[in-house]
Amino acid sequence: MSTGTPSGQAAVRHGWLQALVTVVAAALTMLVVASLGLWAAGAAGLPRGAFPPVVAATVVTAVGGSVELSGNAGSLAGTDAGLTVVPLSVSLAGALVVAAGFLRPLRRGAFRGAGGLILWAARIAVLWLLALAALGVAARHTFTLSLGDSVLGGLGDVFGLSPRVGFTAEVPRTLLFGLLWLAGVLVVALLVTRSAPLAGRLGRLREAARPLAYAMVALLLACVVLAGGVALVVAATRGRPAETFGVILLGLPNLAWLAFTLGLGATWDGRLTGPFGLPLPPVLEEVLRAPDLSTLDVRTLAAHDGRVWWLVVVDAMLVLAAAVLAAPRPPAGTAAWRHALRTAVALALTVLAVCLLGRVRAHWGLSVLGVGDLGGNLAGELLLRPRLWGALGWAALWGLVAGFLGALLARGARAARGRSGGT
Repeated sequence: MSTGTPSGQAAVRHGWLQALVTVVAAALTMLVVASLGLWAAGAAGLPRGAFPPVVAATVVTAVGGSVELSGNAGSLAGTDAGLTVVPLSVSLAGALVVAAGFLRPLRRGAFRGAGGLILWAARIAVLWLLALAALGVAARHTFTLSLGDSVLGGLGDVFGLSPRVGFTAEVPRTLLFGLLWLAGVLVVALLVTRSAPLAGRLGRLREAARPLAYAMVALLLACVVLAGGVALVVAATRGRPAETFGVILLGLPNLAWLAFTLGLGATWDGRLTGPFGLPLPPVLEEVLRAPDLSTLDVRTLAAHDGRVWWLVVVDAMLVLAAAVLAAPRPPAGTAAWRHALRTAVALALTVLAVCLLGRVRAHWGLSVLGVGDLGGNLAGELLLRPRLWGALGWAALWGLVAGFLGALLARGARAARGRSGGT
């Protein structure tokens, strides 16, 4: 392949080095964020060199990979554990680095045309899969649990039981979903940037989708920034700063985007039992700690703290700002109703992604001769799952209203600027 310029030919020849720098930078960023988050959460004290494998497992789950939990407590005991969660702070950090590394040579014109673009993405993908395979191999460990002075501890002493639990990354599944994660990041990066040249049909497609794609990404990042500001205030005023920073470095987007969907009117089902290593917002923990499955929406949260209604106000401002940001510019103006439909689709797709990525299912438990853990630290559950169709319906409705108003506001602002410029 030739780009017709010496610099372009050099970029093609050395594209593997650029791809390697991008992948290594992304992997190191995710490892550093995961390490700091786990350290702040207290995981550095895990026994028998468990911290590095736990960090690797966190990065694996951050790209959609799977970690299988297992337990062995002998023939007289049983263990049960499962984990489905995406630490979105780690995911977001890696995605930003990958996107920046992917777009940099494209802005310089090093890879032109569909063939050059595919070649550049393929190089990153190959090295990314190698990095994920290494992380998957590293993400495995086994712990021996101490039963303490509980009822289970006494039974364990009598029968000589030493419960063991461990985790192992499912490498094939990790490679598959890690590749899908990378593809999603690269596609979104291409959609939201204007500086990477695309010709022909790809260019026309990007020009049509870019305003709303850019607006939705800006909307999600604004939610994270606002939530980060609130979290810093909490860390400074309410104690437990280390654990709060653990939340910021591991799951800040999880909470920020959950709050965003709740403000739109979405409903989640959830439950929290047993100990949980990271602090949740008090109002969220109060609702989730119930005997049965809890309904999580603005009304149930507001019953514990009326300030939750501000979520609706903040969402209204953010969604309307995104609609104005994405409003079409003349001369290729679009009718307000058409912009409303496009905004509804874009916001529904955004909420769909949040709901799929924000689901949490974590449970762990141990029983000996049928006796379960009685209030100790060996059993618990954290569950969060969205009522998907309701969330998408509310997102589409908000998108319709905000898109229509945003088109009118943008049109009025441009008309006002035109009048002031003509006088």
